Amino acid sequence: MVRKRSPKHHGTQAQYRNGRVESRSRCENYRPGDVRHLIEQYPLAWVIGAGGEEASLLPLVGVFDEEDRVTELIGHFALTNPLGDAFAQNPRGTILFKGADAYISPSLADRRDWGPTWNYAQVRIQAAMTVDPDLTASAVALLVEHVERHQPEPWRATELGERYDRLIRQIVGFRARVERLDATFKLGQTETPDTLQAILSNLTDPELVRWMRRFNPARTVGENDV
Repeated sequence: MVRKRSPKHHGTQAQYRNGRVESRSRCENYRPGDVRHLIEQYPLAWVIGAGGEEASLLPLVGVFDEEDRVTELIGHFALTNPLGDAFAQNPRGTILFKGADAYISPSLADRRDWGPTWNYAQVRIQAAMTVDPDLTASAVALLVEHVERHQPEPWRATELGERYDRLIRQIVGFRARVERLDATFKLGQTETPDTLQAILSNLTDPELVRWMRRFNPARTVGENDV
């Protein structure tokens, strides 16, 4: 079995210790599994060509090593997508994932002497891009398997019948090899326990609540798993 080289993880004064990326900023302390879960839960990402002139929202599927660190991202785009020409000229790209987010009003914190903020989770990846027609069919199958995995009767592309051959000729697969990764999880880590619990009690977004509990397991009451 070939071990994939792990990508570099960078943050503000960040270091990798005991399976965790640690930084002077509490919002940039996370585990590789946190990044993996965000990518798997929110696969639609901005894929941006070098220079930023071309960009598209594309669903991506991650490839992870034995320590949950993302090593590659697999996707596809239409042959008419300008990203194809952009990557032919410069095979480098930026990929942006965004997780749950919400405006946090002082009303949610039950405090009038508290400044409003915005909670969010984001991952930014710098990658080497390889457009590969031979990857197209497997990239589509991988994505369909991922997005259909929770359906009672998962759909498969082969159910398209004769249309499958016509449609797949209009797209091309690609892989993005991760070279650098930065992540920020601003999810209430700097709030006092009372303020944090008030926000969690008043928030109406269950996904954001779960993510905030994930990053504050010792300071919240209730389920901490996402």
